[in-house]
Amino acid sequence: MNGEIKFFIDDVLNEKELSKNWLEEKANLQRSQLNSYANNKVKRIDLDVLARICLALDVEVGDIIKLQR
Repeated sequence: MNGEIKFFIDDVLNEKELSKNWLEEKANLQRSQLNSYANNKVKRIDLDVLARICLALDVEVGDIIKLQR
């Protein structure tokens, strides 16, 4: 069974017409940190970072992260 976790942060930002700069400020993230999540380069998910992103975007975890089979 193969699968991987994918982030859909860019999709949510586009849907809500928000910028990465806005999210970076609102969620108190460094640009490199945000990019690693948005570009699916993160290897270990920081739950605090994930919570801050969800709170800033007013979404649930399942709205920005999915299991791709």
